[in-house]
Amino acid sequence: MEGSFSSHFFAALIIFLSFTSCANLSSAARPAAEKASTEFIRTSCGTTTYPKLCYTSLSAHASVIQTSPKLLADTALAVTLSTARSTSSLMSKMVQSHGLKPREVAAMHDCVEELSDSVDQLRKAMGEMTQIKGSNFGLMMNDIQTWVSTALTDEDTCTDGFAGNAMNGNLKTAVRARVVNMAHMTSNALGLINSYASLHN
Repeated sequence: MEGSFSSHFFAALIIFLSFTSCANLSSAARPAAEKASTEFIRTSCGTTTYPKLCYTSLSAHASVIQTSPKLLADTALAVTLSTARSTSSLMSKMVQSHGLKPREVAAMHDCVEELSDSVDQLRKAMGEMTQIKGSNFGLMMNDIQTWVSTALTDEDTCTDGFAGNAMNGNLKTAVRARVVNMAHMTSNALGLINSYASLHN
């Protein structure tokens, strides 16, 4: 009986030790995987126009991105679309502010329209990215690159409306800061999409 108890005890102990060693290995592997992912993001962002913004906007998603160029491009596009939506929404509210000069109201209306178009372009690109397949890869990537490029043009057109001395002060500063940030993120997303596309050429 005692021998039987001992053998059961040792068997249980071996199982326990094997589980804990596996757990330790997986917990040790996790930081290593995260480190590899953040380094992959840092290196990939180094090829974009605004590498610091690229890294800060994407490093929080390292566990999703891992070391996949496709997931990196997907995430960059998703984060950019989210920023574009919130910026567009904010501009729509700001255009209703009291005390705006006619020139400011006109520029804001134009900007809201451009940003709305930009959101639509990014949304189409995001939808296509989730559907991308090997057989139609080239055609689908061309569409995505065109839509993101168009979104970037729309954002630049918005900021053009605030150029020069016709508009100064807090409104110009606030609008330009938001839209320029959005345009920089769009530019980075396009760069990462282009990098991903080049892997298949």
